Amino acid sequence: MISIPIVETVVGAITFIMMTAGLAGLFGLMSVESFGIPPLPSEIILPFAGFLVAQGTYSFPLAFVAALAGGVAGSYVGYAVGRWGRRFLVRGPNWLRLDPRHLDSMDRFFTRHGEGTVLFSRLVPLIRSYISYPAGAAKMEPVRFGVYTAVGAAPFTFALMYAGFLLGKQWHNIVPYFQLLDYVAAGFIVIALGYILLRWRGVIGSKRSPVGAAPATDPAPEGKAPP
Repeated sequence: MISIPIVETVVGAITFIMMTAGLAGLFGLMSVESFGIPPLPSEIILPFAGFLVAQGTYSFPLAFVAALAGGVAGSYVGYAVGRWGRRFLVRGPNWLRLDPRHLDSMDRFFTRHGEGTVLFSRLVPLIRSYISYPAGAAKMEPVRFGVYTAVGAAPFTFALMYAGFLLGKQWHNIVPYFQLLDYVAAGFIVIALGYILLRWRGVIGSKRSPVGAAPATDPAPEGKAPP
């Protein structure tokens, strides 16, 4: 088992909830995981669900449906927060406010690529839990959002549950490997957020006059030669 106390605490809490609350506990945990606050690792929830299937506690189809439905439900909560919280990005305090042009760019991006973005983001650790917020802020069509969320989350959910089913009591052995993917995804998120922050503050991407270029001057009045 992992030697980090906080991880052991999370593992203990997740396994306790699922053993006492059954499929309702699995649904609730996956809802919170997909909402992303507080972060709960699906890399622990789903393999343990597969282990319980192997033990005869759950049936695989019912566990899969409960996990997938919980993931979609939590994603809709994140979507709603993004959609109704958009006003704070426009009228909120200065430190939170975004340039309307940036919001327009996000809207156009999700209009053109929203389906693929939501679909493939559900396969990426960490990102899968937070893609709902920008999708909601961009006002992606709700039914399409739900459909692509379910389609994208299904293989991820099935794979982790089946891995736990095959490994049985050793289900926790796969957790460190998925944690490595979490670290990689976290690195990309930090880089992306840093880039967005620098763009937002005008440090990069702003139009500047070329070095050595003469400053623009007002045109000379008609009939007079410039000095």
